[in-house]
Amino acid sequence: MNTVIDHAVQVRLIATAPGPYAVPAVLHYQPADPLAVRMSFPPEISLDGSAVDWAFARELLAEGLRAPAGRGDVRVRPCGPDRTVMEFHADEGIAMVQLDTVDVRRFLDRSYEAVPAGSELAHLSMDRGLAELFGAA
Repeated sequence: MNTVIDHAVQVRLIATAPGPYAVPAVLHYQPADPLAVRMSFPPEISLDGSAVDWAFARELLAEGLRAPAGRGDVRVRPCGPDRTVMEFHADEGIAMVQLDTVDVRRFLDRSYEAVPAGSELAHLSMDRGLAELFGAA
């Protein structure tokens, strides 16, 4: 089964300007890439006017619901019982967004239904990985 899970979420972009403002975003999960989650943001929030996609570990997102997680480009942490904060670090600066934790949990639950935790390696395609490595994909 190669189901793609897309979960639309409303995020609040936390900026230096007064007050956060709502932005649509989408969390993506593909069983063909079982270790990764992607989050897509619309072009209107980027500095150069293009859509922005971030890829990070599904485990990072799950850990970040319970306690601060991540040390690299993507960091996730709880913000009270109902909110989750994600930080995206790039050369241009840091973007912070706040999500409803229930939306993140629903997305993760759907992803774990498709590929249970601990079974990710069984879903990896060796042929696909080699093709990507050698530029044939």
